[in-house]
This record gives sequence, structure tokens and C-alpha cells, in this order.
Amino acid sequence: MYFLRRICLLTLACALASCGALPSRQQDDYIARIELLALLQTFNADLLSHDSATLTLERWCADHRLAASARIVARRMRDAAKPIPDELRVRLNIAADEPIHYRRVQLVCGERVLSEADNWYAPDRLTPEMNRQLDTTDEPFGKVVKALGFQRRTIAVELLWSPLPSDWDTPGPGHARAYADESLRIPHAVLRHQAILYTAQQQPFSGVVETYTNAIFDFGSYARTLDR
Repeated sequence: MYFLRRICLLTLACALASCGALPSRQQDDYIARIELLALLQTFNADLLSHDSATLTLERWCADHRLAASARIVARRMRDAAKPIPDELRVRLNIAADEPIHYRRVQLVCGERVLSEADNWYAPDRLTPEMNRQLDTTDEPFGKVVKALGFQRRTIAVELLWSPLPSDWDTPGPGHARAYADESLRIPHAVLRHQAILYTAQQQPFSGVVETYTNAIFDFGSYARTLDR
């Protein structure tokens, strides 16, 4: 019964979130937290069900009107440097003497930074034009390599924040009312994905670690709950 109750509450919250029926004034209570959890899980499911994180962010930006123009731009951190994790090197099947490039970007919609991404890729597995664009422009990686017909395989998902504890649906005296006395603040980092990108011929060519920020909630009454 508890599981059914949990599903019913999340289903209702997801329906409200998807149709835009959010409260006109943010109320720091049990229902508001369920709505936020539903939004976070909806966003996570959208990422998991599509190959391009860039296009997923553009849809989210458009659907929630985060900017006048729902276009994702990769704001490059040009002086950034980070060695590739051993696990990603193995998964990419990159030899010790094979070149690998690193690109750190903030994926921005309007003025909102929705994601911070570390991207390691094998330049020898891309076309010269793709490498040129990655080296000299702020185009998002997914758009630059779109012609490869790539597929994305997520290897790890980490929920960095949740508006409710894991036992939020456990009945108890005053369990739901307890949240009325707590301040609802959304930290900067809320979700992290690790993924490998493969060409249409199933050759791995890129490993990414993406950290999604609280800016995905920067709309309506939720905007005032963000830690900035």
C-alpha cells in the first residue's frame, strides 16, 4: 500500500508539473517538496531516454520558458585541464599513446547555467571539421558530432540532492507536517550523469561527466528557493 501511495502522489505531482499547474506562491511544505521531486525525476527520465543531453536541455528550457530563445550555448572554460578517469579510458578503449582531448563547458540557456560538463574525446575518431569546431567555437559537443548518428549510454546516475528523504512516504506522527518548519533551499548541484557516446558503428569516442544545476528549477515560484 505504501508503494502504491508513493506512486499515486508522484503521478499526481508529475501531472501538475507537466501541465504547468504549479503553486502561485511557493509553499515550503510536503506537497511542494513532492512537486519538486517529481520535476527532478521527470528531468532525469528525459535525460535517460534521449541520446543528446543538449537537445534535452533545449526542450526543457523551451517548455519552462527559461529564456526568450531556447538555444543551448556551450560556454567553454578554456584554461581547464583534467586527466581522464581510468574507468572512462578503459570504456573508450583508448591506448596509452592515443591522443585524447578535454573540453569543460557550461551549458547555458539565456543567462542560466543548466549544466557543467567534463568531456573527454578521441579526436582521431572525429572528422577534421568536428575537431575544428570543438577547438574554436562554443557549439555544444552534441551538436558538433550530430552527423555521427551517435548513441548515448549512461553508466552512472547520482542524485546529488532531493527535497525529501528516502523514507518520505513512511507514515508517522507529523511526518508530512514536519517539513513546514524547514526552509526549502535548492543547492547548486542537483544531479550528475556519466555517459559514453558511441558512433553509429558502435565505436566509443567520448566520455562525459555532467553536473546539472538548480537552474533547471529557475521558473515560477520555485526560483526563490535556489541557492545562488
